[in-house]
Amino acid sequence: MTTTLERQDLEPETTPDLDPKRFRALGVIAVAQLMVVLDASVVIIALPSAQRSLHISTANRQWMLTAYTLAFAGLLLLGGRIADYLGRKRMFLISLIGFAAASALGGLAQNSAMLFSARALQGAFAAIMAPSALSLLTVAFSEPKERARAFGVYGGIAGGGAAIGLILGGALTQYASWRWTLLINVPIAIVAALAAARFVTESKSPVRHGYDIPGAVTATGGLLALVYAFTKAGLDGWASSTTLMLFAIAAVLLTLFVLIERRATHPLLPLRIILDRNRGGSFLASLLVGTAMLGTFLSLTYYFQGTLHYSAMKSGLAFVPFSLGVITGATSASRLLPRFGPRFVIMSGLTLSAVGLGIFTLLGVHTTYVSLVLPAIVIVSVGMGLSFVAMSSTSLLGVTPADAGVASALVNTTQQTGGSLGAALINTIATGATASYLALHGTSASAEVAGSIHGYTTAFTFSATMLALAAVTAFTLIRAPRVVDNDDLALVMPVS
Repeated sequence: MTTTLERQDLEPETTPDLDPKRFRALGVIAVAQLMVVLDASVVIIALPSAQRSLHISTANRQWMLTAYTLAFAGLLLLGGRIADYLGRKRMFLISLIGFAAASALGGLAQNSAMLFSARALQGAFAAIMAPSALSLLTVAFSEPKERARAFGVYGGIAGGGAAIGLILGGALTQYASWRWTLLINVPIAIVAALAAARFVTESKSPVRHGYDIPGAVTATGGLLALVYAFTKAGLDGWASSTTLMLFAIAAVLLTLFVLIERRATHPLLPLRIILDRNRGGSFLASLLVGTAMLGTFLSLTYYFQGTLHYSAMKSGLAFVPFSLGVITGATSASRLLPRFGPRFVIMSGLTLSAVGLGIFTLLGVHTTYVSLVLPAIVIVSVGMGLSFVAMSSTSLLGVTPADAGVASALVNTTQQTGGSLGAALINTIATGATASYLALHGTSASAEVAGSIHGYTTAFTFSATMLALAAVTAFTLIRAPRVVDNDDLALVMPVS
C-alpha cells in the first residue's frame, strides 16, 4: 500500500532562510511516519493471539485491521485540511499524544469492542498525523537538493515499515504479549512529541476554504456501513434483513457524498480529479489492489500460524521476502516507466501479482513454505512494487497545482479504503467457504484442516480475480504515453 499527501498551498510560505533545526525535525517526522506505517502491519501477526485472548469471533476478527484502515482512509483528506488551518505543528503534537492514548487503550483492552474502538481512534489520529508530518517536511526543506534527500529518508522509512512491522509484531507477540504491539507506541509517541515541541517549526496555510464536514461524515459513514455489511453477511447471510439494510445505508450515504462533493464550493474530493481518464483508471486500480492485498495478508497469517504451526516470530519472518520483492519491483519501475509508460508497467505488475495469487490457490494440506508459498510471495511482491510506483505517478498526471495534494493523497485513500473493504469481504468469503466444506465433509480434525485450506484458497481466488480486474482496468483506461517528471514522482512515496 502507499501514503501520500503534499499540500498544494505550501509554496507561499517557503523562504530563502533555511530552518536550522530542519534535520532534527526530519528525525522526529521519520519516527512518526514509521509509527503510522507500522501500525497498519504490526498487528497482523498478533491477530491470532488477540483473537484467542479476547474471544473474538472469526467473522469479527478482521475489525482489528479494518477499524484502523477505515478511519485512516475516511478521515485522511479532512485531517490534512485540519492541519493546514489549525497549525501543522500543533496538530502533529495533538495527534501524537492522541495516538499514544489510543494505543494504550488498545493494549489494555478487555474485550473486542474496546480493542476495535481503540484501533479506530488510532486511525483517526493517524489521519491527522500523516499529512501534518509530510506538510511540515515540505515546509522545512525548501532547497531542492535537501528536499530530495529528506524525501528519500521519508520514503525509505515508509518502504521498510511493513517489513519492520511484521517482524516486530512477531517478536513482541512471541516474547512478550500481543498487547505490546499496541503499547509500544506509547513511549515512542511521547518521546516524538517532546522532540517535536522543541525542533519542529509551526506553519499554517495562508488560505482557509472550510472543512467540508458533510462530505467527511457521509464518506466515512458510508464506508463503515459497507464494511459492516460484509461482516454481517458472514454471520447472518447475504440475504438477511440486517445485511441488506446496511448495504442500503451504505449506498445512500455514498450517493449523498457524491452529490455533496458536486455542489460544495471547496469539496474534500473535487470530482474533476477522478473523472480524468488516466487518474481515474489509476485510482480504480489502486482501490482494487487494496481490496485484494490486506485480506491476503490476513489469510496468510492464519495459514502460517494455524496450518503450518509457525510461531508468531517465524510468521513475521515469513513475510520479509514480500517487502524485499516490493523494493525490487519499485526500483525496476523507476527505470521502466520513462521507457514504456505507466499503462504497460501497471498492467504488467498487476498481471504478475495476479499470477502469484493464483499460485496460492494451489495450497494443500502438505504444502511447504519453500515449495510454493515463497515463490508465490516473490512473484506477488515484485508485481506490487512495479504497480505501486506506476499507479502513484499516474495519479499526478496533468493535475493542477490546486489539486496536487488531493490527487496524491487519493492513492493512499483508495488503497486503505480497498483494504478495509477487502479484509471484511475476504474474511467473510473464507469463513463461508470453510463452513460449507465442513458441512459436506464433517468436523473431524483432518476435515477441519482441509476446510481451513479450502477457505484460504477460495479467498486467494477472489484476490487474484481482483488483481486481474485491476490489470484490465489499467489496460482499458490508462493512455498516458510516459511517466510524470521526476519532480512529480518526489511527491509520491511507496509504502507497504
